[in-house]
Amino acid sequence: MNLIYTTQFKKDYKKIKKQQKNLSKLKSVIEKLLSQKKLEPKYRDHSLSGNFKNHRECHIEPDWILIYRKTKDELILERTGSHSDLFK
Repeated sequence: MNLIYTTQFKKDYKKIKKQQKNLSKLKSVIEKLLSQKKLEPKYRDHSLSGNFKNHRECHIEPDWILIYRKTKDELILERTGSHSDLFK
């Protein structure tokens, strides 16, 4: 499975890096998604609607989320950050 980072995700990543979030948590979730493993319930993985129809969201921490979508052979990372940053 190919991993694709959107331009917005790259900007979000820089922002969370400055906030000194534990980036290994994000990397761990991405690795699980790439290996097509089901995420544990603690990540509260679920589908989205509205502007993010066909996307999924999982919680890396209680107020740190990852928005992504999958195709047959791609994992596309769309956004990451807090709810308030991503759903304005």
